[in-house]
Amino acid sequence: MTEANDRETMLRRLRIRSWRRGIKEMDLILGAYADHRLADLDDETVALYQQMLLENDQDLYQWVSGQAPAPPLYADLIADIAAHMAEHVRRGVA
Repeated sequence: MTEANDRETMLRRLRIRSWRRGIKEMDLILGAYADHRLADLDDETVALYQQMLLENDQDLYQWVSGQAPAPPLYADLIADIAAHMAEHVRRGVA
């Protein structure tokens, strides 16, 4: 298997994990983000995203919605996810 195939397999698994969270809100937020942005992220950010998916959905929701500050490790990634979510809400796109 080539490195490109390995990356594509990993991205596919991350998209599935993004759409199958514990709460529906995070399915919609992370699923849409993964579908639209994941392939464009560098390897380091993809690894950070993978690590972030291990976090509790309630915490993730509070961070993305701005109800609680994101840990510094995830701050930039959460800001990107929140911006993506806001853009889709503004445009009325899922």
